[in-house]
Amino acid sequence: MDLVKSNGDCTTYKMKIGIVGGGTAGLIAALVLKSRFKNIEVTIIKSDKIGTIGVGEGTSEQWHSFCDFCGISFTELIKETDATFKYALKFTDWGKEDYIHFVDTDLNLQYGFYNASYGYVISNNISNKEYTPNFIWKDKIAINSIPYQLNFNTFMLNDFLTKKAKLNNVNILNDEIVDVVTDVGGIKSLKGTKEYIFDFYIDCSGFKKLLISKLGAVWKSYKEYLPLNEAIAFPTENEKELSVCINAIRMKSGWMWQTPTQGRQGNGYVFCNDFINADEAKKEVEQYLGKKINVFKNIKFDPGALDTPWIKNCLAIGLSSSFVEPLEASALGTVINQSFLLIHKLINYSEKEITEYNDQINKLNNNILEFIRLHYVIEKTDSNFWKYIKTSKLPNSLYYKLNKWRHKLPTQLEFDDINLLYNHRNFIVIMHALGLFNQESIQKEFYSLNETLQKMTKEHYLQYKDIQYIIKSHKETIDYYGNI
Repeated sequence: MDLVKSNGDCTTYKMKIGIVGGGTAGLIAALVLKSRFKNIEVTIIKSDKIGTIGVGEGTSEQWHSFCDFCGISFTELIKETDATFKYALKFTDWGKEDYIHFVDTDLNLQYGFYNASYGYVISNNISNKEYTPNFIWKDKIAINSIPYQLNFNTFMLNDFLTKKAKLNNVNILNDEIVDVVTDVGGIKSLKGTKEYIFDFYIDCSGFKKLLISKLGAVWKSYKEYLPLNEAIAFPTENEKELSVCINAIRMKSGWMWQTPTQGRQGNGYVFCNDFINADEAKKEVEQYLGKKINVFKNIKFDPGALDTPWIKNCLAIGLSSSFVEPLEASALGTVINQSFLLIHKLINYSEKEITEYNDQINKLNNNILEFIRLHYVIEKTDSNFWKYIKTSKLPNSLYYKLNKWRHKLPTQLEFDDINLLYNHRNFIVIMHALGLFNQESIQKEFYSLNETLQKMTKEHYLQYKDIQYIIKSHKETIDYYGNI
């Protein structure tokens, strides 16, 4: 990197950054970098021979922060990516009754970090369906409570982000990297049809891990906790009424997602191939849906994460850094958090910043592992796969937390790292829906509040239930934003 002198004593970094991979991860990283720094030159090297994985089409809460930071409006996205609104994830046949993972800030009444609202809900045996807003169950949009999360057509999203990257002066080259040259400083150069030399390298090459693998990064597999390792993806026509949730339907050897976009519905079956193969998965889906499907992609993966995603002058972001599975749409949120953390560490970085970054990303990955694994702590044993997962190992950290939280609600203080994707409320909602709390213990905790606080909590919940929403159909809302 060069130091450029200007305006007297002012000194500014001029850094050249090379990103290998032109998928969603590479484009998000490029846009975040260009939105933060004025004197950084960013080049994406992508190959048209390599397709987009396109596993997940849904975002998490971090997407709104990314759009704000990069000056991207929801109106643009809806017009150009076939986007639909997403309130939550709906779980079909996972618990005693179907439930929705929806975290509503209006329900989050706390006293000294104690979650009084959820304490009241659990103590009074109020079900997920009772406290989750009714308009979500009816697949309607509340105009005075528009969700910040969206679903996309993955390929249209990539085209949109590519256009935005070019407008932000990101260089995009079409070439295939065939060799990575390393030295004591990390990566020295990349070789394709020509040689490329940068000051800093970002590996967004997906499961290939083309750059970071040359520097000794080790993949830590999660398969002992999460055995799902393969997926088939297929499009179908939309239902008459667009859902406001991604639907996660429990299947014999895993689960099926249904994600609505404007032009089609994206679907997939994520399964463990120790119990079923792709052809058998296709037949099971067809039997469930009552119609034939055309599988357009078969993806095999090893759930896990790199032990050190940043080594010397190279950083892995996206699928080259970690991937658990599509449940809860953690992939894009992880990319965004990785990119935001990078821009705070990049200038004047040293081994200290590299170590801090790796430690924080390891915490993020463990948070995702714990949360996704929690969903499988269910009572269903109606197939060999579900019998297996019921007895399979939990991460030690999750085992400890569940034993503690069974009798004591998790608090915000236990999730103090801003880089985490999931917090105390996310865990509470899933644990409550799956019946993992000891109600007597939670009642004892809630009723230890003084009478004034108990009364305030009850009144808050009743007011929350009485909130009046202006309701429109999903399609009406999309049409409104699409015509602005």
